Amino acid sequence: MAQQITATPEILDYVRATSLRDDEVLAGLRAETAGLPAAQALQVMPEEGQLLGLLVHLTRAAAVLEIGTFTGYSTLCMARALPADGRLVSCEITPKWPSLGQPFWEKAGVADRIDLRIGDANDTLDGLIGAGAEFDLVFVDANKSGYLDYYEKSLVLLRRGGLMVLDNTLFFGRVADPSATDTDTVAVRELNELVHADERVEISLLPMADGITLAVKH
Repeated sequence: MAQQITATPEILDYVRATSLRDDEVLAGLRAETAGLPAAQALQVMPEEGQLLGLLVHLTRAAAVLEIGTFTGYSTLCMARALPADGRLVSCEITPKWPSLGQPFWEKAGVADRIDLRIGDANDTLDGLIGAGAEFDLVFVDANKSGYLDYYEKSLVLLRRGGLMVLDNTLFFGRVADPSATDTDTVAVRELNELVHADERVEISLLPMADGITLAVKH
C-alpha cells in the first residue's frame, strides 16, 4: 500500500494543473497578497481554498464562521460556495488586511454575503454566543495562541452535525519536534491533543498544506 508522498514543487504543479479551477478574481487576490510581509505563511494555498469551497457545498452550509480573515482569500472561496441568501461572518483583528480583499469580494459578487467583524475574535465569538447564533461550518485560521479558546467557543456556535476546519495543525512540522517549545507550537500541540481526545467530535487530521483538521460535532 502506498504511503504519503512528498509534495514536491513538481507534484504541486501537477495538482494545480489537474485539479485547481482558478479564475482571474482568485488569482488577482493571491497576487495582491503575495507581496505582503509573511504572505507565504498566512495565505492559504489555492488548493486549500478550493477545498474549503467544496466543504461548504458538501455540508450545504448557509451560515459560515471564519476566525482569521487576513486578505480574505479563504473568505472569498467560501462565500462563493454559499447560496445567494447565505452569510459568512469573518473575524479579523485589524481592517488593514481585509481592505485589500474587499474589492475582489465585490468583483465576485459576494460582498453582500460577508459580514466582516473587526476586533478581538473572542469578543466577537462571545457576542455571537450571547445572541444565540448558530453556524453550519467554522474555519479557524488565526493566532495560534488563541486556538484553544476559539475551538471551545466555535463548538458552542456550531450546530450538531456541523463541520469545524482547523488550519495549520501541523504548524510547519514543529508540532512533531519535541525541542520546539515556543508559545504557538505548544498551543497547536495542546489543541491537537485536546481534539484527539474530544468525544464531542469525529475528527481527521489531513497531512496537506500545513495540516488541516476536520472535526464534525456530534
